[in-house]
Amino acid sequence: MAKEKNTGRKLIAQNKKARHDYTIIDTYECGLVLTGTEVKSLRQGRASLVDGFVQIDGNEAWLHNVHVPEYAQGTWTNHSARRKRKLLMHRVEIDKLESKSQETGHTIVPLSLYFKDGRAKVEIALAKGKKEYDKRQTLREKQDRREAERVISAVKRRERA
Repeated sequence: MAKEKNTGRKLIAQNKKARHDYTIIDTYECGLVLTGTEVKSLRQGRASLVDGFVQIDGNEAWLHNVHVPEYAQGTWTNHSARRKRKLLMHRVEIDKLESKSQETGHTIVPLSLYFKDGRAKVEIALAKGKKEYDKRQTLREKQDRREAERVISAVKRRERA
């Protein structure tokens, strides 16, 4: 009897702070090189991308400062929680990211960590830092959009009644 493969996308962690602090220019989906205990810890849904960033070093992309806690049932083979992890990307993508990230104000940040068809993937983004007034403007636009939706739903409720 064949084992059924996991299909779909199961979200493990999101970096909402990155979308607030940065303007997202371009996104990429990458695989991760992980050890067995890291995969087991991720399957329990435990990870944090808050301080994470990507660095290109010697034609390879590395994910730094992503916290994957140690596996509770792990033994001496357990991983360290904040080790750097290699990203699996095409050479063309790595070269493009390296050239763009060397421009001033650009950085590469992880946006989300998930399982896709049973494989661990990370969505990374080329991003440019926002100024404080940009952050305030984004929040103001979000609030305005929310208020407009409330008014529209209230009008629709009145029409139905």
